[in-house]
Order: sequence, then structure tokens, then C-alpha cells
Amino acid sequence: MIARLIVQTCAGIGLMGMLLFVAAGTLHWPGAWVFLAELAILGLASGLWLGQASPDLLRERMSPFDKGGQEEADRTLMKVLAVVFCAWLVLMALDACRFRWSHVPFWWHAVGAFSILVAFAIIHWTVLENPFAIVVVRVQRERGQHVITTGPYQFVRHPMYAGAIFFFAGMPLLLGSWYGLVGALVMIALFCVRITIEERTLRAELEGYAEYAADVPYRLIPGVW
Repeated sequence: MIARLIVQTCAGIGLMGMLLFVAAGTLHWPGAWVFLAELAILGLASGLWLGQASPDLLRERMSPFDKGGQEEADRTLMKVLAVVFCAWLVLMALDACRFRWSHVPFWWHAVGAFSILVAFAIIHWTVLENPFAIVVVRVQRERGQHVITTGPYQFVRHPMYAGAIFFFAGMPLLLGSWYGLVGALVMIALFCVRITIEERTLRAELEGYAEYAADVPYRLIPGVW
């Protein structure tokens, strides 16, 4: 399982690197190298830790996206997310490196790197607290899924997506693309759509979720939504 984690992580980093550097037209892009290195280090560290704490969850999270019981709407949305994410990487490469439309001060790059670190911390806290936090939207009856109300779930119903906001904001800053922030807003909007799909499934199929939702009224950001 650890070997598979390493292979999948390296493959994902390699694909992103290819999209970034081909679109940029050069390998001389320090922000991209820092971004990819940060993802590789944090991704492997988080995965190795999760493999010790919850190996079943790590195995589920590394499994193929298209699984039985997944909502059709979620399956379609994940394909859209993948396409938009790849296009977003290309946009940021064109902006920050090939055409240099943006001029992002160095300290904003540092803010972006820190934002990605915060994102990983929140997401890692979430998956350690919730052994059912898999990649696809489906209720895992075979694993005895139940409602999780502890940890970050005390504050919002979808803390992993809350962490993703920091990731989406940090990426364009670290890569040096102001235009990339527009793509971040698109990604966040698509994740909000996914939350509505997930909420519909959980309310209909997971016992006790409606009561939990009444106790924790905010989906993504405390005091906002």
C-alpha cells in the first residue's frame, strides 16, 4: 500500500509538473518547483501518517473514483473538476511565466506556500477524525458509516472543503498568478455545488445526519454558509 501511495503521489505531481512547465515554456520557474515540492512532501507525509492511523481509509482514498454507489451527479462533477483544474494550471503557467501578465511580490508567494500548509493541516485533521472521508460521494454501509461530530466537524459540516479553500487560494499566490485567483473562485464554486450533492445524499441515506445538520448549521465557513 505504501508503494502504491508513493507511485500515485509521484504520478500526480508529475502530471501537474508537465502541465505547468509545458505551458510555461521553461523549467526556470522557482515558484512551480516550490509548489510541486511542497505538495510531494506534504502529500507523502500525510499519506504515511494516515497509513499508520487509519489504513482502511488510506486504501479507500487510493481506490478508483468510479465505484458502485457513487452519485451520478458526483461522478459527472468530478470529471468537470478534473478538466477545470488542468485548465487552471495551464492558465497560471501562461500568466506567471510564459507571458508574465502578473507581477506578484515575493511575500505573496510566501503567503501562498503557508496557505497550502494550512490547507493540508485542516484536511489531515479531517481525515484523521473521520475514517469515512473517502474521495467519492456515497454512504459506506459496508464499513458501518456513521455521523462524525467531533474535531473540525464541531464547527462546519464539510471541513475538508474548508481546507481546500486555503489550497485554492494558496496555489496562484505561490505560483505568482493574479489571474489564477479567478480560477480559484471557479474551483470553490464547483466545490460548493459538490457540497449540495453530498448533503442530499447524506440527508437521505445516513442515519442521524439531518439532526447533526440542525446542530451544526454551517456547511463550509462558520457564520457565513
